Amino acid sequence: MNTILKVAGLAALAGLSVQAAAQRDPAYAAAREAKQVGEQPDGYLGVVSGGPAIQALVRDINIKRKAAYTQSAQANGSTVEQFAFTTGCNLVARVPVGEMYKTPSGQWKENTGTPEIDPRCK
Repeated sequence: MNTILKVAGLAALAGLSVQAAAQRDPAYAAAREAKQVGEQPDGYLGVVSGGPAIQALVRDINIKRKAAYTQSAQANGSTVEQFAFTTGCNLVARVPVGEMYKTPSGQWKENTGTPEIDPRCK
């Protein structure tokens, strides 16, 4: 149980720090506002719609996220996948109203108040 709490806490910090760095990028902020990108339960950003520029932006952000997840996972003895999923749970739960996220069933949805969270997140 202690390891789960440690992973969850570190995942929250890693997710927020990676997201905070990405939010300073005007292209990322514009893509979020335009509903071209959204958070996914796996801890990575996804393309909702858009061409090569949006895909490149998402790929760049996800490379940075994976690097942060890898470093944090190694520090606490979890796997990258476990760490990314825990972070994904936190990021989807915090998606601002009006922004996009992927539901547990794999559909893109705009957050209208309370996002649908994967049952494994609880």
